[in-house]
Amino acid sequence: MPTTPDRPHGRPAGSGDPIEAAEALDDAVEAGRAVPAAPERSRKPDRSRKPERSREPERSREPERSREPELDDDFEIVRDTVGAGARPAAPDHATVRPGPSAPRAAREQDRPTVAVDPRNHPTVTVDRGSHPTVAVPGQRRPADARGRAPLPVAAAFATLWAALLSYVPVAAVIALARALEGQGGVGGAAHAGLAGWLLGHGVPIGTSIGPLGLAPLLLTLLAGWRLNRAGLHVTRAIGARRSGSPRAAMLVAAAIGAAYGILGLLAALVVDGRGTDVPPGRAAFHLFLAGLVCSLIGSLRGTDALVVIARRLPPPVRHALRTGVVAALLILAAGAAFAGLSVAVGGGQAADMIGAYRTGVAGQAGITLVSLGYGANGAVWAAAYLLGPGFLLGTDSAVRLTELSVGPLPTLPLLAGLPDGPMGATGAALLAVPVLAAMAAGWLLTRRLMGVHHVVGGHLRDNRHTVRPGDVLPAEPAWSLVLGSALLAGPVAGLVLGVLAWLSGGPLGDGRMAEIGPVPWHVALIATTVVGVSACIGAAAGRAFRAPVHK
Repeated sequence: MPTTPDRPHGRPAGSGDPIEAAEALDDAVEAGRAVPAAPERSRKPDRSRKPERSREPERSREPERSREPELDDDFEIVRDTVGAGARPAAPDHATVRPGPSAPRAAREQDRPTVAVDPRNHPTVTVDRGSHPTVAVPGQRRPADARGRAPLPVAAAFATLWAALLSYVPVAAVIALARALEGQGGVGGAAHAGLAGWLLGHGVPIGTSIGPLGLAPLLLTLLAGWRLNRAGLHVTRAIGARRSGSPRAAMLVAAAIGAAYGILGLLAALVVDGRGTDVPPGRAAFHLFLAGLVCSLIGSLRGTDALVVIARRLPPPVRHALRTGVVAALLILAAGAAFAGLSVAVGGGQAADMIGAYRTGVAGQAGITLVSLGYGANGAVWAAAYLLGPGFLLGTDSAVRLTELSVGPLPTLPLLAGLPDGPMGATGAALLAVPVLAAMAAGWLLTRRLMGVHHVVGGHLRDNRHTVRPGDVLPAEPAWSLVLGSALLAGPVAGLVLGVLAWLSGGPLGDGRMAEIGPVPWHVALIATTVVGVSACIGAAAGRAFRAPVHK
């Protein structure tokens, strides 16, 4: 490799470092010394097809090329391409360069532009057959910080929209129900609808007959769903989507909870004093808690923080949470099916109850919609009935598989599905329904664990991941993982069903109907035992009697 003359400072510049060679070249040019030309390349470009250019620029570039030393191939491309379009073009006349004492930045500004000829570099053909193809998922462009909405503004707008969407159906149903008594008017329907909206969030409404605290769970689910969507929308609005930040999710949930609590406080102040008694502080607290919890689910999903938290949990706990929720949902589904079947069987009695009101079509539609609003409560009560504890329909009452003692009941079509007495031998068969549901949840747990631990035809059994030759095949899930996850699923299911039993109950005045619904801790205790034992049986059966898998 040719070397440049020594620098004026006496240090040799003939080392193989391309950066030192370039600096020595600049010093030599400024000092007016001659620089040996680089040898010609082995492959010269064909300039016969090059378009005609003026000779003056060509002569101004030829000396510049002759002064360049031969550098390493790796640095040569960098040298040729960095200057293109970055510095002003060289004038036709000679350029006066500063002396060695001038700053380097000033010398760099006076350098001429170097034209890059792509034909000077050979074209390399890449054989795609020798390289594996990797599918890169589409990346979402990061949101512009200038287009992001402030958190208070986004939370206020999303919360107001969620509250409006959950209030309008309640006001419409209440307006239809008020047609029973011939009490029309938009103002009265709006006031009663606002009170019903607060009742759906668990806020007791004081009346002349006592407090009304039996919340329609269907309205509660509607409000929770809208708050969940509000958490997702605010996460997107502030640019925190898929950020994986639990802190951002908590900030979004806290902002929505605060805004929802303020709405609850204002609604309580409006409703209070016109034949109803609503404590504003309790209303604000209930709605703040509802907004915080429900929107937190949406914000955790929107930011992908739920995945981050799940990965930090131990595998038995993670699988137990999923299995317990699945078991609780299966038991609730069985309860909903049983309640619907019971009401369908007693359809004639339900029709007689609706006809007893002697009102028009609007009134009958209103009372039917009110009964549907409490349909979710009936599903939870039926699940408690199948588990064994049953539920209450007033003080000194009991509705169980082995006992039925109730007094006078309200005339509601939903109550037409009550059994006529103890179930006897049929009740013993119904007790097996939650057991089978929990065993199915345990079996699904084993299927999921086996699906990510077995390879069939080069793929994991879930057909979502490819196993390449040479990869370490996953081992079968250990018995401790299977049984531990199934056993921990019991408390999870008990907690879910206990909370739902608590939400589904409440008083209807100060009289005999002051106690309605299941006893929460009874349901939680029995559900924990049933699900824990049954899920272990189902998971063990799925692990022991699995189908043979050929790896």
